[in-house]
Amino acid sequence: MTRGIMATLAKQISPPNLSIMQDEGFTVSRVRTELLSGLTVALALVPEAVAFAFVAGVHPLVGLYAAFMVGLITAVFGGRPGMISGATGALAVVMVALVAQHGVEYLFATVVLMGILQIIAGVMHWGKFIRLVPHPVMLGFVNGLAIVIFLAQLTQFKDPSDTEAWLAGPQLLMMLGLVGLTMLIIWGTPKITAIIPAPLAGIGIVAALVIAFGINVPTVGDMASIKGGFPSFHNPFGTGEGLYGTALAPFTLETLWIILPYAVILAAIGLIESLLTLNLVGEITGKRGGASQECIAQGASNVVTGFFGGMGGCAMIGQSMINVKSGGRTRIAGIAAALFLLAFIVVASPLIEQIPLAALVGVMFMVVIGTFAWNSFKVMTKVPLMDAFVIVLVTVVTVMTDLAIAVVVGVIVSALAYAWNNARRIHAYTRESESDKGAKVYEIEGPLFFGSTDGFIELFDVANDPDHVIVDFARSRVVDQSALQAIETLAGKYEAEGKAVVLRHLSRDCHQLLTKAGHLMVDSDDDPDYQVAVDYSVKTGILGGH
Repeated sequence: MTRGIMATLAKQISPPNLSIMQDEGFTVSRVRTELLSGLTVALALVPEAVAFAFVAGVHPLVGLYAAFMVGLITAVFGGRPGMISGATGALAVVMVALVAQHGVEYLFATVVLMGILQIIAGVMHWGKFIRLVPHPVMLGFVNGLAIVIFLAQLTQFKDPSDTEAWLAGPQLLMMLGLVGLTMLIIWGTPKITAIIPAPLAGIGIVAALVIAFGINVPTVGDMASIKGGFPSFHNPFGTGEGLYGTALAPFTLETLWIILPYAVILAAIGLIESLLTLNLVGEITGKRGGASQECIAQGASNVVTGFFGGMGGCAMIGQSMINVKSGGRTRIAGIAAALFLLAFIVVASPLIEQIPLAALVGVMFMVVIGTFAWNSFKVMTKVPLMDAFVIVLVTVVTVMTDLAIAVVVGVIVSALAYAWNNARRIHAYTRESESDKGAKVYEIEGPLFFGSTDGFIELFDVANDPDHVIVDFARSRVVDQSALQAIETLAGKYEAEGKAVVLRHLSRDCHQLLTKAGHLMVDSDDDPDYQVAVDYSVKTGILGGH
């Protein structure tokens, strides 16, 4: 039995595409672009990882190690080369309660379980359900995340010595000036040269000016020291004291019930954000990505991260946009970003800590401008009102709560709107039967499902109809149990009046559905192919309809 299960799982796993260059040509120019793009991303990852570690209530190195390990593993094995992963704010806000109540070791254990759940989702090919996300939800997701990225940068305008106070006076003006200069350099560099990625040029020039002239503005080092060693294996399960002076998580069922709800939420948020980012990067680069492969890569990276003292992570839309806009198209850029980040932690922390936050804020502001779907304002004037509402709704919910809730809400609202529109399509044309003299034919148009059953019943004039009624489904479909119930209820109404009702022109799927439910008194396979018009009498009393 175990062998059979393993064989089934093996069939579910398709060989992943792990090509380093994909379909890009292996040239010196391409490698240089990828490496420089990776360096730019690594510089932007530092303050983000530190900030998200603070949000989750853990040591900065917990965020930095997560950014390194998740970024490296997903870059090597992920389904979308060019996409960047690391510690994210969407996950951090869920983690904070767990860390506050149980400590960081329970977080590491949760991240391991989160990764296992994501691997299962990948093996089962659940990533394909991302196709159910409508385009208005995608637009809302992009706009909401752009606003979230913008709002996250505003914390960099606080006084490092007093995080409750905002910068003011000359220091604020200098900060704004450097942010504006960085954005100007990023805007102008592509017009001058394509050798250096524009964000890297902006960071480098502004950092050089600040260091050379000794300008007093907040730097990366003011947030926290990023100095550390190589991440080492650490088992969060057991008894005694773990990292950072907190207790290990006992390997018991009690621990499982504590971490399971968090792991499920984190796994869902991580996969939703990763798969939506995968689609977005695919649209920009014009290439498809493997959703299941990405799920497995995200899961594997989180399992490893949990055992190496990291806070876990998922795809990062901001850093992915930096990479793509800087020319990163292959796995090299993501691998380089992770390795550069590790080098910053191990050997280059004194240098990186001197980089002004203003330069990194300027880069992220340009990401916001490039990420926000400005054409959505024009789109909303031309699409149906419900689609425009969904765009705004998902944007607002993303900003106010989190991405997973926003996407779920958007999909539910879109599905309900679709169901309502289809429910209104049900109608019927009536005529006298040509084959059965004296019989009345109802030609149904529109799908018969839970939303249209009431309208379906109202189409019929049971009291005044003749003794023989034919319901023709040539231009309709019987979809679900509610439809079966409606058919049985209708047949019961005619039966109570001493009249007979039959079904005609059932499609093959409708025929199978009604046969399985036991509603058809005649079992024939001719009618589904429309070769012979078979009339099916309806059995009543099966589902309790009257």
